[in-house]
Amino acid sequence: MDKDKMTEQQFARFGGGVLSYVKEIAVNDAHALLGENIKIPDQARLFCLYNADGTPISISGSREAAVGHAVEHDLIPTSLH
Repeated sequence: MDKDKMTEQQFARFGGGVLSYVKEIAVNDAHALLGENIKIPDQARLFCLYNADGTPISISGSREAAVGHAVEHDLIPTSLH
């Protein structure tokens, strides 16, 4: 293993459990998380807030709202592009 890379477990503990990230997701990804019965317009832009360990916390219609959810949960948000 590359000594400069973190394992998933190390990344999940990084920041003392308060690190989170925001990532834009596709409508198909939202359906996978929420179920096919949820109606989402095909052209919707969606942003998911995840714990550092990859657990989804919330889905929002804007990056700003996703960051707001992180702050509400006392998490430090970062962005992935």
